[in-house]
Amino acid sequence: MKKKMVKGSAMILSALEKEGVEIIFGFPGGAVLPLYDQLYSSSIRHLLVRHEQGAVHAADGYARVSGKPGVVFATSGPGATNLVTGIANAYMDSVPLVLITGQVASGYIGTDAFQEADITGITLPITKHNYLVGTAEELPHILAEAFYIASTGRRGPVLIDVPKDVFDQEAPFNYEKQVHIKGYNPTYEGHAGQISRAVKAIRDAKRPVIFGGGGLIRAGASGILREFAEQAQIPVSLSLMGLGAYPGDGDLFLGMPGMHGSVTANYALTETDLIIATGVRFDDRVTGKLDTFACNAKIIHIDIDPAEIGKNVTIDIPIVGDVKLVLEELIKKLKPGNTSKWLKQLETWQKEYPLPVGFNGRESKLKPQFVIRELSRLSGDNTIVATDVGQHQMWSAQHFIVRQPASFITSGGLGTMGYGFPAAIGARLASPDSKVICITGDGSFQMNIQELATAVNNKLDMTIALINNSNLGMVRQWQNIFYNKRYSYTALHGNPDFVKVAEAYGAKALRATNNNEATAAIEKALTEKGPVLIDFVVDPDENVYPMVAPNCPINQIITGGDY
Repeated sequence: MKKKMVKGSAMILSALEKEGVEIIFGFPGGAVLPLYDQLYSSSIRHLLVRHEQGAVHAADGYARVSGKPGVVFATSGPGATNLVTGIANAYMDSVPLVLITGQVASGYIGTDAFQEADITGITLPITKHNYLVGTAEELPHILAEAFYIASTGRRGPVLIDVPKDVFDQEAPFNYEKQVHIKGYNPTYEGHAGQISRAVKAIRDAKRPVIFGGGGLIRAGASGILREFAEQAQIPVSLSLMGLGAYPGDGDLFLGMPGMHGSVTANYALTETDLIIATGVRFDDRVTGKLDTFACNAKIIHIDIDPAEIGKNVTIDIPIVGDVKLVLEELIKKLKPGNTSKWLKQLETWQKEYPLPVGFNGRESKLKPQFVIRELSRLSGDNTIVATDVGQHQMWSAQHFIVRQPASFITSGGLGTMGYGFPAAIGARLASPDSKVICITGDGSFQMNIQELATAVNNKLDMTIALINNSNLGMVRQWQNIFYNKRYSYTALHGNPDFVKVAEAYGAKALRATNNNEATAAIEKALTEKGPVLIDFVVDPDENVYPMVAPNCPINQIITGGDY
């Protein structure tokens, strides 16, 4: 029997349907016209953004919240290169994406044709894998591999570049979801011998600390982490990417460690005799000066990516595997721990060194810490927070109480300004029953402000909390502390009236300049339909504390600020 012939563009849509894709984030252009023509009659929803960078960040936010790969369409040349920052962002934070870009027709590749760019070459170092499709016959296998690679092992972005003529080529379509790739075999089960060594180390430890990261959330290991910590009575510190893997108000939670971490978390990682590292990569923002980090501690490192183990710090007990499966094995062999003396010491530090709140009741200017604490207090548990990058990101990590996994969405590894707002759009679409708050700064927000049109057009309920200090606040803070207050080009002169901008796009908008106005605006915004922007005009001189200077030991902490 003769097999049915299918166009390449139709194959792609059929494959996405078989993978359970519900939404595509994209922006059309000449090289992907055949694909968009096919999409016209597809049941899969397409979110038309206003810039390709908005598409990839929205897909990223969608993937972090849903746990499914985010899917992006973009055209060739500038359309594809506009994805690059978002791809790098997802790669650094291990977020699964499948990106399908159009390319000039096969016969024009390499001729500097109109809107040609070597996107597979450009993205080679920032994708888990990428493909340049040769013929339509290759598409079913490539698509199945792409979803498999993106969503297994250490997750990440996979790009498929499709020449325009391949969309129109016809070939038989047989989609096999069962994929086997020679040489690609992620390890999920931890080594039994190493697990036994880890159990003994945990039993022998007097001052253990669990240091968890985003890998806990990707592995769905939050529940078992909590059980493990509470059974063994081991305190927990979470990296920026790990926030929410253990409740932010849990009894054993120490806060975030590192440059803007809590004093207690930094002291704990300095004084500990055993770090149980789970799904983390020992980023330099956490370790500070490497040769002073946890000098007297053994380190157990559990991670699904063997390349991460021993990359930045020396590891005593490496365990390659899925964090959830390894913790399940560890907990079977552990008895309730007796760490009461250590926990008492940590409690003492927490009382002595609370987070600076930036206000003492006498100030006249609105403080960003107050705004974020009010957002946390008034929004409830079923809330997803997406942040941009800068001072507001660190204040959010410090002061917003994150209780659930995959509910704190932020750019960790790459530190991408402009990420937060489109990521919040993706989060909104992934979890329509949750409250969604985007906490952004006036610098970051203007990098993807055009996506207000996307949010308004799609009637997306969300609160945009703009922490407006009229400066590139974090850069200014470094100039303040390390460059003798020489504020070189960090004041954002010429900022627009953000309330009028939001209203021009059709969004509701409020402004708050003091505590009472801030509380009232948050209460109102959280009950409104559609996107609501609140322009919080805050004290521009406020800095983020605690702070550890770059390349300093993490127990050498600048604790300035009002408590």
